[in-house]
Amino acid sequence: MMRTQFALIQREFWEHRSIYVTPIVIGLVISLMSITGQVSISASEHVDTAILGMSNVSEEARATTVSVMMLVVFILFALAAAVLTIFYSLDSLYAERKDKSILFWRSVPVTDFETVLSKLLVALIVIPLVTFGAVMVTHLLVGVIMSIWLAIRGGDAWHLIWEAAPLAGNWTAMLAMLLGSALWLSPFVGWFLLVSGYSKRSPILLAFLPIIVLPLLERSFLGTQLLGNAIFVRSAQNPIFKDADTLSYMFKDDDLHSLAESGISLVSILDIGRFLGSPGLWLGLIVCGLFTTAAIYVRRYRDES
Repeated sequence: MMRTQFALIQREFWEHRSIYVTPIVIGLVISLMSITGQVSISASEHVDTAILGMSNVSEEARATTVSVMMLVVFILFALAAAVLTIFYSLDSLYAERKDKSILFWRSVPVTDFETVLSKLLVALIVIPLVTFGAVMVTHLLVGVIMSIWLAIRGGDAWHLIWEAAPLAGNWTAMLAMLLGSALWLSPFVGWFLLVSGYSKRSPILLAFLPIIVLPLLERSFLGTQLLGNAIFVRSAQNPIFKDADTLSYMFKDDDLHSLAESGISLVSILDIGRFLGSPGLWLGLIVCGLFTTAAIYVRRYRDES
């Protein structure tokens, strides 16, 4: 079973190159933007003063500053991973019927359950892991670029960046955010896989139309918002975060000093225990399982023509 899943996941990499091409492109763009940014900043007459000022602040303040920069890079990757997951889930079962490759794969001794499971694992596990790997490499590249720039300007890169950067803690938190968000939003992934297996054309329209229209109809005719809360509130409120506002505070200059003095870290804003103990997580996984089971059934009996 494990060997079969490994082979099927390899197949997904062959057929959906965007899984690894997207994070690579984003990493290269961010690295190039970092180089461009250093060049433009060098033209300012206040650069040396700023470097001297940063050299004299506390280690907590430097750690917070580096964490904010790391978080900015991470958010870009996380948004791209969310979009990538949506389009991958909607295309994974639809594409094989569209290009008739399903006829070949059905001749291979692999069950529909194993095939759909591999696509679910790619959406929930593989894409976050590939994204996380790209985040780590990009952080290191940007750090090296900044170190070279600081060395040219006469700054101590080790003191300003590497000595203060909580790399292990930040990376642990970012990995937890990626995997936790994927699991929390797993009902949507299951729904997208079902639509991908059923739709004859335009799976995007078929997937999002009910998500938008049904809550509006429920509110108009029944006066309730059960579907709206299940869809939209779930998308915005992930229990893995202790306080959803903490991330926004880290981008406000007025609050950066207080955050630095309190020694806040990305790990400290997460509550893994509450997340794993949340009924919403397990109910969501059950809903995802039901949608995935329906997708397996649809793939098995859907007329591929």
